[in-house]
Amino acid sequence: MKLVLKLGVAAVCLVAFPVSSLADGPSLLPSPGATGCALLPDHTSLSQALAGAVAVETSGLDFQMWATIVDRDGIVCAVAFSGGDRGAQWPGSRVISAQKANTANAFSLDGLALSTANLYSAVQPGGSLFGLQESNPVDTGVAYKGPSKNYGTGNDPMVGEKIGGVNVFGGGLALYDASGKVVGAVGVSGDTSCADHMIGWRVRNNLGLDHLSGKGVGAADHPDNIIYDIAAGVSASGFGHPKCINTGDETALPAVQ
Repeated sequence: MKLVLKLGVAAVCLVAFPVSSLADGPSLLPSPGATGCALLPDHTSLSQALAGAVAVETSGLDFQMWATIVDRDGIVCAVAFSGGDRGAQWPGSRVISAQKANTANAFSLDGLALSTANLYSAVQPGGSLFGLQESNPVDTGVAYKGPSKNYGTGNDPMVGEKIGGVNVFGGGLALYDASGKVVGAVGVSGDTSCADHMIGWRVRNNLGLDHLSGKGVGAADHPDNIIYDIAAGVSASGFGHPKCINTGDETALPAVQ
């Protein structure tokens, strides 16, 4: 019975969405009353959105990437990579991408989006959220179960499971539907933390799940964008993130809807 239930959950999370093109973005047409993973892009849509984002963004080390989507309950809905095979990007970044997705979902609300980049300063020693990164640990049984050959495919073993984890540097962003409601999150990993944020932002934009104007700690059109305001170890806003190797221009990212 337990096996049947587990497979049932996984099946719900693998509902296909029609895809038009990257130029127009995937067509997200959930069925009436759909919930959880059924509201979110599938593996194919995530793979296309990630590939498009990696092709455009060349900051950081210009590496290949992992991406994970979780629903509002933290259940993994899809995992993808941008390289030719699962070894073309850092293997350790698969779980980190899921951890980032879980974090952005866990600490964002309909009225306030917090990217993982926004959490960096607050969790440092003496910060208002110090210790947050130790809460909600990754479920290692979910993270590392095999077979490894399925990692990043439509049959990734994390799909249908709650991954947990808290990550406090760039790459995780909450997903907001056309009504402005948070429906989950996307996490991206595989490069510098600054480049992870840039690519994650572009993935969300490609998926059309960035309806969050004004719902963040930054400018209205880039509300949960990465903030570079750390001087002498102190963030002026309290939501700052350090710069990285070959840091990109965060102001050039597309505005949210």
